[in-house]
Amino acid sequence: MSRARPTCWLLLLLAVPAMAAFADAHEYRYDTVHSQIVFSIDHDGYSRPFGRLHIARGWLRLDPDDLDHASTELDIDLTSADMGDAGWDKAVCGHALLDCAQYREAHFVSHSVERTDADHGVLHGTLTLHGVSRPLTIPFRLNRVARTLYGLHAVAGFSATASLDRTDFGITAFPNSIGHQVSVWMELEAIRDDHSSNDTPAAKDSP
Repeated sequence: MSRARPTCWLLLLLAVPAMAAFADAHEYRYDTVHSQIVFSIDHDGYSRPFGRLHIARGWLRLDPDDLDHASTELDIDLTSADMGDAGWDKAVCGHALLDCAQYREAHFVSHSVERTDADHGVLHGTLTLHGVSRPLTIPFRLNRVARTLYGLHAVAGFSATASLDRTDFGITAFPNSIGHQVSVWMELEAIRDDHSSNDTPAAKDSP
């Protein structure tokens, strides 16, 4: 018994910094109005057209002074795919490509964060798209965490990029006219929920 007690105290002391960091983190919900996801893919070598997607819902847990312990989870509305033309939108959402009738949303959940400096890091997680789950790495910049001009909300803003191969997710149609590599840019804003507890949240609908 006497040997076990020092070991228990040692484990408790080691856990205190991690517990304190977790306690300082706050919950945020993504602002689906001010968040943008833009993607680009090669069109038969002629150009790389751009499209847009909307975030359906998502949460973020963040302590700006401790990015290593940040976490996030979000859903992307694939039916919102906007290529600037109704016919093109329908084709992208069709069975041969995103198949939005069967897979209405893509889902991303983070597993870890690798901070590279005070404002930059790399988010490691899993993207589920078209019914297939694959690892995805997302370099990001924390732009600003502050209250809005009139103090209504505390907002965290990020810029991020990613790259993925559509064929890894079973989207293989038109291999000779549509590129495989998809470039993604994300401009994200999240509003802090000042009334939430510090319990780890499940994916939630936006208010």
